[in-house]
Amino acid sequence: MSFDFTGKTVFVMGGTSGINLGIAQGFAAAGARVAVASRSQDKVDAAVASLGQGAFGFSVDVRDAEAVAEVFAKARDQFGQPIDVLVSGAAGNFPAPAKELSSNGFKAVVDIDLQGTFNVMKGAYPHLARPGSIINISAPQAFIPMALQVHVCAAKAGVDMITRTLAMEWGPEGIRVNSLVPGPIEGTEGMARLAPGDKALAMVRESVPLKRNGSPADLANAALFLASPLADYISGVVLPVDGGWSLAGVSSAMDNLARAFATQG
Repeated sequence: MSFDFTGKTVFVMGGTSGINLGIAQGFAAAGARVAVASRSQDKVDAAVASLGQGAFGFSVDVRDAEAVAEVFAKARDQFGQPIDVLVSGAAGNFPAPAKELSSNGFKAVVDIDLQGTFNVMKGAYPHLARPGSIINISAPQAFIPMALQVHVCAAKAGVDMITRTLAMEWGPEGIRVNSLVPGPIEGTEGMARLAPGDKALAMVRESVPLKRNGSPADLANAALFLASPLADYISGVVLPVDGGWSLAGVSSAMDNLARAFATQG
């Protein structure tokens, strides 16, 4: 199925690499006018070039609430209309045993993933269209514990609760809020860190019921659906896009990923 977002405006926070860039490219291909943002100006410039005519971007750190709010005000001015779709995908991650994880390391991930998500949603709120759609990018660590990921598990669980809570608070204004939960997605920085090397990737692939790892296009298709009129009555949903990978639960899905990481390729 093809989606038509001609005349719509889409802002993808973190949309300069990996899954988020794939989502931005999906909306651009569907006719939307797209803005992206991340900390690296070089990545912003490269992403904007890949998105084609009409795209633009900003360099901003999601931990800086005032700077985030200013970026959304500028984006609305540049769009010339409210933001129809917000995708919030900025994230930080690194594997670390809890006994060796510093308080600063824990805080860094919480500040980017959890506080950053709140900053993005609050900063965008005055500039969102009514009706409008927000899609947060979560992670399976939000509901499946994983060794070496206590900081991410805590942060992403909070992101999912922000999704559900603001779906209730902002629903009366016509703003729908949902989360996408990527499974093992090849070609991303996250998979490179958690499943380094061909052997580790193959181990993860075999643990997926559909027997393939995902691609950024799989997440883009899900985002296009959630932002489309076909999903007008869907809000507060946390949707795994993982080929059934998370169905096995704690004893399989995350343990397999932890073992894959331990192989180091």
